[in-house]
Amino acid sequence: MATAFSPSKFAAQPFPLNTTSQNNPLTIPTTASPFLGSTRKLIRLSSSNLNLRRRSGSVVAVKENESKSTPNLLISKEEGLELYEDMVLGRAFEDKCAEMYGGRKIFGFVHLYNGQEAVSTGFIKLLKQQDSVICTYRDHVHALSKGVSARAVMSELFGKTTGCCRGQGGSMHIFSREHNVLGGFAFIGEGIPIATGAAFTSKYKREVLKEADCDHVTLAFFGDGTCNNGQFFECLNMAALWKLPIVFVVENNLWAIGMSHLRATSDPQIYKKGPAFGMPGVHVDGMDVLKVREVAKEAIGRARRGEGPTLVECETYRFRGHSLADPDELRDPAEKAHYAARDPITALKKCLIENSLASEADLKAIDKKIDEVVVEAVEFAVQSPVPPQSQLNENVFADPKGFGIGPDGRYRCEDPKFTEGTA
Repeated sequence: MATAFSPSKFAAQPFPLNTTSQNNPLTIPTTASPFLGSTRKLIRLSSSNLNLRRRSGSVVAVKENESKSTPNLLISKEEGLELYEDMVLGRAFEDKCAEMYGGRKIFGFVHLYNGQEAVSTGFIKLLKQQDSVICTYRDHVHALSKGVSARAVMSELFGKTTGCCRGQGGSMHIFSREHNVLGGFAFIGEGIPIATGAAFTSKYKREVLKEADCDHVTLAFFGDGTCNNGQFFECLNMAALWKLPIVFVVENNLWAIGMSHLRATSDPQIYKKGPAFGMPGVHVDGMDVLKVREVAKEAIGRARRGEGPTLVECETYRFRGHSLADPDELRDPAEKAHYAARDPITALKKCLIENSLASEADLKAIDKKIDEVVVEAVEFAVQSPVPPQSQLNENVFADPKGFGIGPDGRYRCEDPKFTEGTA
């Protein structure tokens, strides 16, 4: 017997998204078709019918349309310029990272975010300072969007003491307590339980500790390759069960290193997994920052109002290989060209100019400003000191000397009998 959350109920029938209007219902396609979102044509989605709340006990999965026209502009000139500046900062920073990696200033694995900027910017620029962000090893731009300075991130990549983790985190582990960036995580899926815990903290503070002003939201960013891992499903279940204030953001760039998403997943439409756990699932064009922002605004609003989690699948594309060590020979050149033609920064620039929200001069001034910021960040990182060797044992053990603390509160290594093995 089918339940209210049965796939047959939400996937096979048209479902009006807005509880007050039946004019523009959004339906889930049931016929087989290519997954590339840019080839799909669905009903136009505007802010008036983007309502992700439950209705009559059911939960909806929605595929947002991929039409060439951007939905109704819901931004001011100031907001548009902020979005553009943030995306340009992300792109320029990553390009400079590639240059520094080639010049042997940055070592280890470096995973760049080029092409995916609309996702980070579209979501994170809507957050408050107290809201939390957790992401994967492709984490530089998320930190920048959340307010961590280019200086601090670049210095971290250089392994310097002025980095946001004092040089101990490196490219894959960007963290900032001040900005509530709770880490980039090197193992896929590793950050999702941390994000779920952060969201639980917000709910606990509000409902148990009675901190009425605690409406903090957590964003968990991860890729399509993570969505077949157990932690993903476990945390979706827990978040829905406890109505946690979290948004699960899938940055589906169609490739998990060298594995095509279509080859690795029985049903490539990840957003449909949300309603299986009792939460809304939405697909959005991750190459359009305004569409991402529109969906993000409602999903974050739901979480902040105490209405629970949302799963958002942003179909995007990385313009570089998996990492700077990846020659990127597996992806079809035609596929790469298809997405390169839909560059999210170019698209936003065109939109701002055509809608008289900015002039060419305005945008060139931002480009120049960002170039200077990134160059200055590199100069700062180069001049910063490297960590002393004594820092190696810090933040590894419970005490800085690494041998534990005895019942008397003293370091065990200071006990005269320590070397006898009897301490």
